[in-house]
Amino acid sequence: MKMLSGVTATASVLGICLAGAPAQASDDLWTRDTLTGDWGGSRSDLSAHGVDIGLAYVGEALGDVSGGMKRGWSYEGRAELDLDLDLDKLLGWQGGTAHASVFQIHHTNGTPAATYTGSLADPSNIEARQATRLYTLWLQQDFFGDAISVRAGQLAADDEFLTSETAGSLINGTFGWPVLTSANQTSGGPGYPLPTPGVRVAVEPTESITIRAGVFSGDPAGDDCFDDAQVCNKHGTTFSMSGGTLWMGEIQYAIDQGEGEGLPGVYKLGGWYETGNFADQRYGFDSGGALVSQADPGFAETYDHSGDHGIYAIADQTVWHDKNGHALSIFARTGGAPSDRNLVSFYADGGLGYVGLIPGRDNDTLALGVAYMKISGDARNLDRDTQALTADPAYPLRDHETVFELSYTAQVAPWWSVQPDFQYIVHPGGHVTNPEDASGDTIDNATVMGVRTSFTF
Repeated sequence: MKMLSGVTATASVLGICLAGAPAQASDDLWTRDTLTGDWGGSRSDLSAHGVDIGLAYVGEALGDVSGGMKRGWSYEGRAELDLDLDLDKLLGWQGGTAHASVFQIHHTNGTPAATYTGSLADPSNIEARQATRLYTLWLQQDFFGDAISVRAGQLAADDEFLTSETAGSLINGTFGWPVLTSANQTSGGPGYPLPTPGVRVAVEPTESITIRAGVFSGDPAGDDCFDDAQVCNKHGTTFSMSGGTLWMGEIQYAIDQGEGEGLPGVYKLGGWYETGNFADQRYGFDSGGALVSQADPGFAETYDHSGDHGIYAIADQTVWHDKNGHALSIFARTGGAPSDRNLVSFYADGGLGYVGLIPGRDNDTLALGVAYMKISGDARNLDRDTQALTADPAYPLRDHETVFELSYTAQVAPWWSVQPDFQYIVHPGGHVTNPEDASGDTIDNATVMGVRTSFTF
């Protein structure tokens, strides 16, 4: 607790110092990279000595305006403090870098947008339980320039695996750490807001090819967690080493990345394997040890499978650009996992991003995304068993959830953006009964609207 209090206090003091730091008089407010500027030259001087301090804030108001479990609005905010150290400049440690980040997450009346929609895909990629938490904390060593790097510490897999730069302009969480992993891996996997201890190795044999491999602690929640994982690991200081081991690997091929070359693109193939036991989506054992459907009244124990795995592919390609930096890019991601031990057996998303669509707004981005997540056949068969055993033909059969999102990021200044957002979610939860509806109807398709604003201090 003392360590946590120290982290919180340090974050608060640094935040106050940064917010109140003087900007250079010659630095124009609307063209500088950060709101507080260069702090009278102190920021550049710190960076020259290998110390970079960053402070950012994201706030958003999102509301379920129709459908979903219930209607309502929420405000959510996240303050982020980052510390990056170039250990070569700071200590003469060649090829060494270090990073730490702390989040302070808050929202109105403890009600994030997903509470209203009931969806698998969280409408917000910053949604998390209210807390001040340590996020990532790692040390990295590079060898042979940047050809090989090894990173160890508390790592977020969604920083480097399964990423799409174009999809990153969207707000819904599935366009970052997708539902394929967040719904299937233990406690949501080592993605926001729950990184885990791990090691990542990256090798670049050529300028075009990058190979990444990572090993992570299997369960971010820690030992003996019978609550939400974010409750068990409230402040990011559990440093869980339990729940088996998650192995991830990815190979990336990048084309035309240099300035003045052709249309840049990045293509990736990857997969994961997680040790441990995973409950069967349909079957369990009755009190006599016979294998039965989990819908059977005699069901007593879970039928487990040993290990879990999945594969994925990603394409991120610019299809048009001009000399002024305007560009149209498209993305697509797809992947799958075994049906018998996973809620989501197939996933696909795709969309586009257009930079500079409106004349005179060269840095604005229009983004459109569609994500489809298929409920596994075994989970659907459990619903069929429930229909038969309860003699209730109206009991819903889960099938899929599909998310549509349209977003526009207006870059007011390099340090400030405003982003109105629209989402439409088909079959929230995969087509399930609405717990807020006494009649037993399924959750209606949800319409989510809102606006996000982001500041870099």
